[in-house]
Amino acid sequence: MSNRFAVILAAGQGTRMKSKLYKVLHPVNGKPMVQHVVDQVLALGFDETVTIVGHGAEVVQEQLGDQVKYAVQTEQLGTGHAVMQAEDILADKKGVTVVLCGDTPLLTSETIEKLLAHHEQEGAKASILTALADDPMGYGRIVRNNEGLVERIVEHKDATEEEKNIQEINTGTYCFDNEALFASLKNVGNDNAQGEYYLPDVIEILQQQGEVIAAYQTPKFEETLGVNDRVALAQAEKIMKQRTNEHWMRQGVTLIDPDHTYISTDATIGQDTVIYPGTVIKGDVTIGSECVIGPHSEIKDSKIGDRTTIRQSVVHDSEAGTDVAIGPFAHIRPKSEIGNEVRIGNFVEVKKSTLGNRSKASHLSYIGDAEIGEDVNFSCGAVTVNYDGKNKFLTKIEDGAFVGCNANLIAPVTVGKNALVAAGSTITDDVPGEALSIARARQTNKEGYQKK
Repeated sequence: MSNRFAVILAAGQGTRMKSKLYKVLHPVNGKPMVQHVVDQVLALGFDETVTIVGHGAEVVQEQLGDQVKYAVQTEQLGTGHAVMQAEDILADKKGVTVVLCGDTPLLTSETIEKLLAHHEQEGAKASILTALADDPMGYGRIVRNNEGLVERIVEHKDATEEEKNIQEINTGTYCFDNEALFASLKNVGNDNAQGEYYLPDVIEILQQQGEVIAAYQTPKFEETLGVNDRVALAQAEKIMKQRTNEHWMRQGVTLIDPDHTYISTDATIGQDTVIYPGTVIKGDVTIGSECVIGPHSEIKDSKIGDRTTIRQSVVHDSEAGTDVAIGPFAHIRPKSEIGNEVRIGNFVEVKKSTLGNRSKASHLSYIGDAEIGEDVNFSCGAVTVNYDGKNKFLTKIEDGAFVGCNANLIAPVTVGKNALVAAGSTITDDVPGEALSIARARQTNKEGYQKK
């Protein structure tokens, strides 16, 4: 196998998106389009991957980091000009280069691999990824000779009536002999209406030199969708969602209503988990087996253990153990760690806290900046008072403690092992283990007060 390289075109602003956000950074299924393309390329283990950046270069580089190398196209003078910007990195290398667009988020590594294999099998200097379109309007047509090799690419506006009936279209993804690519790019001109240097002109140059031009026709037209406006973005979102959901259903996950369930492409879900409609799973999420998620729950960048239930609740940047019950209407905020067999009930908020095994906060409580031990009961309306207006402070509640209803724990404070805080207390000092702490005024009844 020869050396393999990839060039990803991501320099365009995307004016048809009518957005301040650069086109390739618009998300599909929660991930920027260009990241989808890069992920598929990286899965193939290419020797070099170069992303051509221009508009919003810094933002694109911030998204992709050091996963790829970069070349900058300061002026957008066409696709051929864009690929030329990678000359300093790739021009002197022997091998095969795939050129992809950063706005084709549905393209898979399997299709790219098949294009490469076909290119090598045919001994071609260039290969085109093609597809059959039910409605080829606007696409360049692939004209083949009697031997099935590509004779030329005809743009729709230049096609004859007979050529317009061709349904095999150019997808804009190519495979080239690397040295031939950069040699031919030097001969590409800009004598056209746009005054730009077009990458497809390399195909014509190589053909005139008698080189073999091949084409691999993918049976999956939807993969080749290029996103140029919000309509196409919605189409890509729908297809990606359907693809992702079908994958997990085939892996043993039950989706009660797949059309109203949103699962990140970076998520991992265990067998026999049931996901109810209205659930949104974002980012890097791991969900164990035999869980019940939803309806109407949101989980982002979190890890959920086996047999855990999350109903009508939000979990962000946190971990929950096995056999946990969260919700309904709970909010687990970032940096929280929920142990095994924990109960977080309705209208409970947890922020940057740990709860040990079998502890429970069943309703109407706030737990923030706290270390909660095992077998702790945090009663209705109890609050860790963690913020004095300037700084956050830590509350510690040790194993087996019981915090009564409507108690306020003024941090920094520690409630000792097996201690009990009486309902309605405001605790400002540490509570020793095994102690009962009462911090409230004695009840006083004023007889006959209303008559006076």
